[in-house]
Order: sequence, then C-alpha cells, then structure tokens
Amino acid sequence: MIPAPPGPFRPGFWRSSLRGPWLTAVLGSVLLVLVTIVAVTGFLSHAAYQPDLGSNALVRPDLPFTTFFGWPSGPSWLYALSQGLHVNVGLAVIPVVLAKLWSVIPRLFAWPPVRSASEGFERLTVALLVASTGFLLATGVANIQYWYVFRFDFVRAHYYAAVVFVAALVAHLVVKIPVALRAYRARGVIAPLRAGLADTRPEPDGDLVAAAPDPPTVSRRGLLLAVGAGSLTLAVANAGSSIGGPLRPTAFLGPRRSGGFPVNKTAAGAKVTAEMTGASYRLVVAGAEELSFSREELLALPQATHTLTLGCVEGWSTRQTWTGVPLAELARRAGVPEPSEVHIESLQPAGVLRQVTLAGHQVADDRSLLVLRVAGAELTPDHGYPARIIVPSLPGVHNTKWVGRLEFRA
Repeated sequence: MIPAPPGPFRPGFWRSSLRGPWLTAVLGSVLLVLVTIVAVTGFLSHAAYQPDLGSNALVRPDLPFTTFFGWPSGPSWLYALSQGLHVNVGLAVIPVVLAKLWSVIPRLFAWPPVRSASEGFERLTVALLVASTGFLLATGVANIQYWYVFRFDFVRAHYYAAVVFVAALVAHLVVKIPVALRAYRARGVIAPLRAGLADTRPEPDGDLVAAAPDPPTVSRRGLLLAVGAGSLTLAVANAGSSIGGPLRPTAFLGPRRSGGFPVNKTAAGAKVTAEMTGASYRLVVAGAEELSFSREELLALPQATHTLTLGCVEGWSTRQTWTGVPLAELARRAGVPEPSEVHIESLQPAGVLRQVTLAGHQVADDRSLLVLRVAGAELTPDHGYPARIIVPSLPGVHNTKWVGRLEFRA
C-alpha cells in the first residue's frame, strides 16, 4: 500500500475532540430541513415563470415536474413569501454548510481515497453534492447582490446545478440516514447537548473521531449555538428586503435598502427613451380585432385600484397601491372575453424578458391590471411609464414595464 502523503492525509492530523457521528448527524439533520425549504421554493420559483407558456422558458431542456400545474394568481404575496424563504433560508444555510464540512473534513482526506467500488460511488456523490452546494450558494449570493462576475447565464446554470444537487443529495441520504439513526440511538438526540465544556468528551467510536484528540476549547452545545447565531445573523441582515416597509433599511446585506419603491432595471438600463413613451405612444391591444390607445385614452377607460405585493426573484418585495385598467376589460374590448393567454411585449428594444406570456386565469383575475398610476401618482419612467403590468403573485420580472402591445389569444 502506498503510504499516506504528509499533512491532512495522516490519521493524527485532525485532533478536534468534538468530531464524531453524533455531531455530523445533528448538523446534517438541520441542514436537510433547511436545504429542503430552499430546493422546494427554488423549483416553485421556476414554476412561477410558467415556462410552458409562449417564450417564457429560460431553461431548455426543462424538466417536467415544475410545469404540471398552473401558477395561481393569489394570494398576491404568494411569490414574495416563497422567494423570500428561498433567499433568506439560503443565506442561513451557509454557516451550517461550513460547520458540516468542518465536521467531516477528515473523511475528505481519507487515504487511500477509494477502497471499493461502492466507496468510490459514495465519494463521487459527495463530490457532486459539495461542488453543487458551493456553486449554488456562491452564485445565489452574487445574484441577490446584482454582482454578475460570471459570464454564464445565471438562471440556466443555477437550475441545472440544483438538479445535480437534488440527485446527489438523494443518493447521499440513502447511504447516510442509517448512519445518523445509529448515532442517535447510541447517544440520544438531546443528551450530548447537556454537557458543558468541562464535561465534553470525544465520541466513543466512529471514523471521524480523532485518534489523539486535543482538549476541547468549546462544547458541542457552544459550537451549535455559534452556528445558529451565524445563520440567524445572515437571515436577519437580508430579511428586511423581503418583508419591506419600515424593516427595509435594516437589511444591511440587501441591495435594496431604500425606504422607497425598489427598482431592478431603470428605463435607461432598458434603453427605453422619452421618445418611445411620449406623445406618440400608442398601446396596441390585439385579439379578434386590433385596437390602439393613447395614454389619455387608457386613463378614460374603467379603472380599478388594488393594493398588491410585488415580489422579485432576488428576494425583495414591495407592497403598493396600483391603479389601472383591468386586463379582463382590455380582453373584452379586443373581442376575446375569455382568453386562454395574453402575450405581452415591452417597448424595450432588447432583453430576455421583453416578451412574456400570461395564463388565462391570470387575465381573468380582477386584480390583474395594466397599471397607469402607483400610490396615487403617475408611474415614473423607472417604474414602467407609460404603462406596466401587475398580476397578483407573479414574479416581478413578469410584471412587464413599458408595455407596448397586448395580444389576447382564444
């Protein structure tokens, strides 16, 4: 047998007296709950984009399990809640992941690396799990900070990495759940947490237990409290962006800390000019017949006012009072009183989300509006003037700004 290289591959290198099957089982159990929430809400966000409609799909090929149901149009805060959980629980996961990796790091340097085919498969799943977790957390944090240092498409890469993560996690759980259950049966779930620093001892057995452990400098209870405090701090540091209102300024890690109405893409950033939205602006409404409206003519149509939550994929949300023409009213005037969908085009000259398709049940919702005013005032250019879409519980990116054309389809 080839001798182990020096350093971390040697059995006596790792000397913490805290490592062992029980500590790893506890961290793994907490992590499983958190990543389940993150994974479920992440795939729900994908479903909320309604990738089966029109050109909405940002990922091809797509997996079918997130398109088997129509995304509901209520309650209006549904997407904000789901995506707020995704982002904030995702931030809280980071300290737990780091602690879990610390707890099993001797196994990552096991020598020889592979002793059998089954062990080789297990280590492959672990490698995929660790790599996909790191990729998802790093790119997710960069995305919520609008820091696109990578050159690949974030949505596609994040989606496929999530698929790899889920597959690797399932394979990992098949192997490790029995190990965790044995650790709990041997030591209990709560009992080791009662030991203070003076009573902290190495676990009796397990491949993670150090051969010659150093005296502990913190109890297992203290370690878990420190990890929990780190997770809580990261969640609180961003949660104000999701909750909004007076708590928004407290989100010191959130990119949208102003107390006002957040903006992702400005009119200048979307290349929407004053000439496009000025006196010559006409909204085209197509259906059984094609109509054209100036903004003044739109203001003369029946108006509705609703207070709705706008949630964004980056996790922030805002609740505003919107006034505009119900989409159902525009569909009726276009001769399609019960459309199966509506295709919306923005005035912006380019961009992935220049065109969006919404489902018929969203058009039929009385709260779905072609918005002309917000909070009692005219829309500003950055908020979509001369007209934008607001549909309850729809992702922010599909609440199209600078609307130029609506096509209702029977």
